[in-house]
Amino acid sequence: MPRRRSYDQHCAAARALDAVGDRWTLLIVRELLAGPRRYTDLHADLPGVSTDMLAGRLKDMEAADLVTRRRLPPPASAYVYELTDRGGALLPVLRALAEWGAPALGEPRPTDAVRAHWFAIPLLRALEERGPGITHVTLDEGEFHVRIGSDGTAAYGDGPAEAADAFLRTDTATCRALASGELTLAEAVTTGRAELEETLRVP
Repeated sequence: MPRRRSYDQHCAAARALDAVGDRWTLLIVRELLAGPRRYTDLHADLPGVSTDMLAGRLKDMEAADLVTRRRLPPPASAYVYELTDRGGALLPVLRALAEWGAPALGEPRPTDAVRAHWFAIPLLRALEERGPGITHVTLDEGEFHVRIGSDGTAAYGDGPAEAADAFLRTDTATCRALASGELTLAEAVTTGRAELEETLRVP
């Protein structure tokens, strides 16, 4: 059974922190917002977390109805973790945290790990300038894609998109400037800090 952790306060914020306030929980959500992941993939993209800690957090998150575990059909026959609707509803929370934390990001420290898709959430606001569509983003560290729906919903995934209508190439320094609001996407393109190639819009 998962450990019982509670602030024992009749407060909505306290109840939320009961579920997601533990170390690593929101970063696991960040990874799963990009789509279902195997345990080994989660562990690889969460440098610093122990296997016991990750397994324990995932069990707690299953008990809190944030994630679910399912088996892929053959020939894969592997188990993946994915967010429930309740877990997916944490995207605005992570967006707010990313916007709040962006001004303090600065240059990567020597001990910092970097993954390209970690810039997806901070870039959502800048990519919303384009309106609905799918943008394939390429950094030196890798690539990911962002989908902005016609209803304003946003989602992202690791790796290339199956059908992108725009291709953005930039660097992490420009991503930080876009995330903090120092630059708009249009300004980044105009000044040569980003290259944006647009094709036909996805309906």
